[in-house]
Amino acid sequence: MPGADVTEMPLQHPARHNFLGVPVDCLTLSQTITVIDQAIRNRQSIQHVCINVAKFVAMRTNPELDRDVRSSDIINIDGMGIVWAARLLGVRVPERVSGIDLMERLIQLCAVNKYRPYFLGATPDVLQASISNFQKRFVHLELAGSQHGYFAGNQEREIIRNIKESGADCLFIGMPTPHKERLLARFRDDFSVPFIMGVGGAFDVFAGRIYRAPRAIQDVGLEWLFRTAQEPLRLGPRYVKTNAAFAKIVSKAIAAKLFSDKLRP
Repeated sequence: MPGADVTEMPLQHPARHNFLGVPVDCLTLSQTITVIDQAIRNRQSIQHVCINVAKFVAMRTNPELDRDVRSSDIINIDGMGIVWAARLLGVRVPERVSGIDLMERLIQLCAVNKYRPYFLGATPDVLQASISNFQKRFVHLELAGSQHGYFAGNQEREIIRNIKESGADCLFIGMPTPHKERLLARFRDDFSVPFIMGVGGAFDVFAGRIYRAPRAIQDVGLEWLFRTAQEPLRLGPRYVKTNAAFAKIVSKAIAAKLFSDKLRP
């Protein structure tokens, strides 16, 4: 129902763990979808975020990003680097939950259960290409609405109002950091949408502008290298910097754990 209030209910965290000071939810993809489906059915307000190596490192110097992650109700692990490091440090991570895979499965869920998603972000042509591709794949999909991400600041309140009045069941935000975090910090309670998920550059993937790595490359944790090959000048320096910083953080943590274990009787 357009404009319906979203029920505020505390979300339980049976799978929440601490990974080097950052909360993570050790859920499978199927478990995550089940939690989200229940939230949409109950009109329960929850926010989702995926964490990977780059985001983990960036949280240490970006207070807005750190606050956005910690305030989220579901924090999936998207990135084999986090999966492997967490397991080495004793956190039982069942599997990697990719934000792209989750969004794809949720769009399918929307088509099957008659949920109406709202897409916010990307350029106008990328957004339209994504919508077209989704509607070809999921013929019963009905959108609550869409809005590209290149709008002026004075348009924000009108867009938020349109999203609320659309009666959307879920909102996918494809906007870069820190724009997404600032938008959610200001307007999260105004959206009146049960499920909110930041999807980064997912619209570029679903529009066919960027290609994902083959599953075998994803499984061995080298999807970042495949992405770098597509955009070497933009992504190369970033991945080198963040991967080196992450390796240093994890190495210190593992060394401290080994030393602590050695001191135990």
